[in-house]
Amino acid sequence: MLHDLETLIGSSVFATDGEIGSVRNFLFDDRSWKIRYLVVEVGRWLDRREVVLAVASVEPPDWEKRSFHVKCTKEQVRNSPDVNTEKPVTLQQEIAMLEYYDVLAYWLDSGFAIETSMPAGTDYGVSPREDRDLRSALDLRGYEVWATDGEIGRLDGLIMDEASWYLGYMSVKAGGWLHSRSVLIPTRRVKSVSWANRRVSLQEAKEGT
Repeated sequence: MLHDLETLIGSSVFATDGEIGSVRNFLFDDRSWKIRYLVVEVGRWLDRREVVLAVASVEPPDWEKRSFHVKCTKEQVRNSPDVNTEKPVTLQQEIAMLEYYDVLAYWLDSGFAIETSMPAGTDYGVSPREDRDLRSALDLRGYEVWATDGEIGRLDGLIMDEASWYLGYMSVKAGGWLHSRSVLIPTRRVKSVSWANRRVSLQEAKEGT
């Protein structure tokens, strides 16, 4: 089943010994378009405003009740690495989180192969594996989406496959040429993303969308 990420914001998150907080955002791998972490806004039980939890530590979610259960205690969450999610999360920071939660790095697990055929890239080029970052999914809202023959519109949502946590589609608010309606564009059609210019470039013309 597919889910608009917007509908999952506010979902409850539980540790093995109680509620942690609610989902505020998602971090995705900027090469594979897969969600890798939940950004959780915590309650008053923790000094920090938010924590980052690996999808690999999440039990099968209850999508209908919008709740996530993670395989860790509140004390483990309390002492977890502090990550500034307002900036891209580097590989070095991610390794620290994975080591803390004792989670196998997904790029070493054959079940999470790197999808090099579907790169998001960085600034009109695909970075080496060691240079890739984790990006805020919700921060993509408002990015310009361009085809090879002109602007299509603005990105206003991302659609995730619950089975794989893969962001398979972008919801784009098209301009006047499509009567300002929204269209779904597969992320596999993305040629590159310029984070500095807030622009997504496709590898085909408008007609192909």
